Amino acid sequence: MSTQKITPFLWYDGQAEEAVNLYTSLFKDSKIVSIARYGDEFPGMKGKVLTAVFELNGQRFMAIDGGPQFKFNESMSFQVSCETQEEIDFLWNSLIADGGAESQCGWLKDKFGLSWQIIPPILSQLLQDKDPQKAQRTMQAMLKMRKINIQQLKDA
Repeated sequence: MSTQKITPFLWYDGQAEEAVNLYTSLFKDSKIVSIARYGDEFPGMKGKVLTAVFELNGQRFMAIDGGPQFKFNESMSFQVSCETQEEIDFLWNSLIADGGAESQCGWLKDKFGLSWQIIPPILSQLLQDKDPQKAQRTMQAMLKMRKINIQQLKDA
């Protein structure tokens, strides 16, 4: 039983299981905890995900195949802290694959429409540098990026 008090709940249109499988394949210490499926009492939904409980790096989530009524939008996103450029590149490329879309400043949408921020912790440090000109150069460099490039931020 999880002691996590708040659990993000994600609504999909028939793609919950595919999304859960993708996410748990990308993040370390991740697993599918349980999947409950719709039965005969829900016409057209039999076998689809009623609820899927899964964990990404120990953070618990739930997903549902709820239908087309609701869509994800940029007002909600998941920020992933990535220490290395290799981790940024891996997650970025994996999440935009097969129909995802790049945005800017480290933001992207995966193929299900869920927004992610793939961000290195050093970005915050550089943006808060004691030298305001250095912080401003970092901001200007970041604003030109789609996927964050750590070396370009440091060089700014």
